[in-house]
Amino acid sequence: MQRRSILAMDVRARLWENMRRFRADKGRSQEELADRAGLHRTYVSGVERMTRNPTVTVPEKIAVAFGVTIGELTA
Repeated sequence: MQRRSILAMDVRARLWENMRRFRADKGRSQEELADRAGLHRTYVSGVERMTRNPTVTVPEKIAVAFGVTIGELTA
């Protein structure tokens, strides 16, 4: 069970790191990203700070907002 928890944290950490990198590269605020992804700004903030556990559909919305694949977002 601990192995699954460690793997989940790794995916969340990669998602967080890549979200911040893509936002910086594109010069987007959390608010702009949230608007483009159809999410609330505080939710996007929580995902980036790893205080929110996004459902499986959220990374897809974020990837589309950035114009990247889910694989690129979580790589």
